[in-house]
Amino acid sequence: MAQSLPAVVGVTLRRTQGVWGHGSAVETAWNPRPPAWILITMRIDYDPAEMTRNEFYKLLTAVVVPRPIAWVSTTSADGTHNLAPHSFFSVASVTPPVVQFSSVGRKDTLRNIEATGQFVVSLAPEECFAQINDTGTEFPYGVSEFEAVGIDSEPSLRVKPLRVAASPVALECEVHTTVGIGDATVVFGRVVHAVVSQDVLVDGHPDIAQLKPLSRLGKEEWATVGGIREISRIRYADWRGPAGGRQDR
Repeated sequence: MAQSLPAVVGVTLRRTQGVWGHGSAVETAWNPRPPAWILITMRIDYDPAEMTRNEFYKLLTAVVVPRPIAWVSTTSADGTHNLAPHSFFSVASVTPPVVQFSSVGRKDTLRNIEATGQFVVSLAPEECFAQINDTGTEFPYGVSEFEAVGIDSEPSLRVKPLRVAASPVALECEVHTTVGIGDATVVFGRVVHAVVSQDVLVDGHPDIAQLKPLSRLGKEEWATVGGIREISRIRYADWRGPAGGRQDR
């Protein structure tokens, strides 16, 4: 069967097993009238060197998901309080406690951090969905998102930037280091104080069902926490073969 493959810039269509294959034993599970033909998976290769920045950005942000959101507050040298969401965010280290986020371009957040060496990461809860998106607006430098969007704040204990009052978690940070990578800057912040609302604690630990964190997906998509599965990590001494061959999986 002849098949033409579309030409896409920076993309190579690669048949990994041949495009068409006879269903054989498989078709009896879904088609009572064999023989049947089924489409076998085709892999598509992407070469970032042959794609524009925006094209590969859309690919990366669609497949590296879900991404937690750092709602980062900073204070400028003249005392203006800034607040913006950053979805390139994660834990970098536990000892010492360090979190990291990336600022793409020269955003107000980065300018303030370079000037003062401090920031606060507030968890981005579902209830603040619209406000979080509002703070992603590129207001002119010197405009406080707290004031422009109407977000209640509270003072931090160890740093000058404010916490978001409605957020159940705040990590007060001092800059550990920054690393420039292309048009982005990765900010590593040492957590010098953490505060968690008692309302989200279950048996002394933050409970995901109570936290209700938002995350980013691809395009303009956001996500809330869906189904949760728990499984313990297996010690090598307790290893009994792959999960597919064990009755406990």
